Amino acid sequence: MNLSPTQSFTQSTSSLLSDPFLQLPTATSVRVIWFTDFAGDHHRVNYEQKLDKTVEAVTTKLTRVREDQKSELNKDYQQPTWRDIWRHEAIVSDLIPDRRIPYQVVSVRDGVEIRSRVFTLASQPSPETPLKILLTSDHQLMPMTAANLQKVEETVGKVDAVFFAGDLVNISDRASEWFDDRRGGAFFPCLQGRARYEIEKDGVKTVYRGGELIQHAPLFTAIGNHEVMGRFSQTNSLKEQFDDAIPRVRAEKHYQRVAEQINSSDDPQVKAAWLKANSFNTDTYEEIFTPPQSIPGGKHYYAVTFGDIRLVVLYVTNIWRSPDLDPEVKGRYQERTSDLERPENWGYGQHIFEPIAKGSPQYRWLETELQSEAFQQAKYKIVMFHHPPHTLGGNIVPPYTDPLPRFDYAADGTLRSIRYEYPQANDYIIRDLIPLLESAGVQLVFYGHSHLWNRFVSPSGMHFLETSNVGNTYGAHVGDNKRPVPKDNPDLNYVQIGDPNGLEPVMPTIAPLQDDLGHELPYIASNDITVFSILDTATGTITSYRYDIRQPGSAAIEFDSFLL
Repeated sequence: MNLSPTQSFTQSTSSLLSDPFLQLPTATSVRVIWFTDFAGDHHRVNYEQKLDKTVEAVTTKLTRVREDQKSELNKDYQQPTWRDIWRHEAIVSDLIPDRRIPYQVVSVRDGVEIRSRVFTLASQPSPETPLKILLTSDHQLMPMTAANLQKVEETVGKVDAVFFAGDLVNISDRASEWFDDRRGGAFFPCLQGRARYEIEKDGVKTVYRGGELIQHAPLFTAIGNHEVMGRFSQTNSLKEQFDDAIPRVRAEKHYQRVAEQINSSDDPQVKAAWLKANSFNTDTYEEIFTPPQSIPGGKHYYAVTFGDIRLVVLYVTNIWRSPDLDPEVKGRYQERTSDLERPENWGYGQHIFEPIAKGSPQYRWLETELQSEAFQQAKYKIVMFHHPPHTLGGNIVPPYTDPLPRFDYAADGTLRSIRYEYPQANDYIIRDLIPLLESAGVQLVFYGHSHLWNRFVSPSGMHFLETSNVGNTYGAHVGDNKRPVPKDNPDLNYVQIGDPNGLEPVMPTIAPLQDDLGHELPYIASNDITVFSILDTATGTITSYRYDIRQPGSAAIEFDSFLL
């Protein structure tokens, strides 16, 4: 980097908003990304053994991140308020395969250099390279997340990649959840070993820092329901905007009524922006991350080769609505009684964001991918998405299908209720997606959403793993813990106990937990015990570990292992 005499820089002890993290490795390159809360200049990566090579970063400003009344910062906000955050991305190229080198990022503010610590990077690993991959999901600033990731690093050291099956934060447009929530458990600090989350159990306080992982290992993510924001507002809280997503087709119908006033020139870009602002979007997720992309799916769904793995990432998630059957709850199964005459407030049930049904663009792309040489020749064929095909958790009910509205009118024409039904036979994951994956020889389907650990095996030998109890749990629906479901239509037959899609959970192979009567449990659903899983490509083994936060300082315990 050439500097004029007036551009000599002084190193500062100030910190960046985030450490760097890695994405999109190729055979000879990898992306390095970091964030600042100042525009700055001369953002760059220094790399190689003496940090004597330099590449400049491209800087962009995040366009939708804000803070609001519920932000956990040392500042009070009375309404959604824009926050200035800049993203810096550099492509480190001309790398030699399977060679790891040091790097450091530098940002300059008012003539002062702000440097990260020195980390390491590598390009895409070659086939047969032994790798250890962290399988994780549903962090969402939950209480045990920092402890979970700290135990990952303590147990296996630096991983080679992180596969993340969605729900990275709670409210995607709330900046502090990504970077600096004052409780100490924001997304990037936890995955970068910079968290400071305190847990008190039995009078003992323990502070967890998370794990220094994604500074050294590329992050591959799937979109969960928490990566999706709803209708944009300058006044409603960010939580209200998150909850206020509606189907695109509903926004389209509204657009037709107002098109002449808002878009008289019929500009397609104006229309697209209006539809997104009045339905749902993943803008902040897409601005923060640089995952691989597919031609039809963009950053929403993609496939990538990483060592011996062909990873296929799908956009399979729907909006979360409450299962509460109270008539004044806008839920999975009904609209609020008080909203019946106000369709602008309707939630349209648990609607799906991106179709996966047979014949949809995503399904057709998947068919092509599963027939590709890269997929068919891969040693390990893994598919990752957010919504569970098999689980003991609550979020698998109702079935994954488009809600069917049922309108109940009184004799005088007054609308008395709107209910939503989800026929089991129309479950797109079970009816369309899983048979396609089975026929293609997929070995592992990895997902999250229900905040527990359990796994299943299909009759053909395809493995299903949900390892999403990293921070808290909503329980396993076994025994007397029944899912709350409507019972006024027995033909729908929503399943209250067990896996609705017919598989029995596999008992952990090494050290299953036991209940109070000494019975072994085929799941972990605990607010004191957190779980993570590691794929070791050298052996094709997936090992799951648990850590009890009531025993601070103890080691994580290996409790399950199986071969792909």
